[in-house]
Amino acid sequence: MAYQITDDCISCGACESECPVSCISEGDGKYVIDENACIECGACAGVCPVDAPQPK
Repeated sequence: MAYQITDDCISCGACESECPVSCISEGDGKYVIDENACIECGACAGVCPVDAPQPK
């Protein structure tokens, strides 16, 4: 199941640099994950200070 970023996102960018497949980008007010490219590794969730990335 691909990850998605919830509205809890504070746009710190920690998740973007951690993603091994570069599927996270800055969106409108929060970061977004390209669910078609997500490999479900959870690296983004491991570095997020507010637990915004969650399995979809």
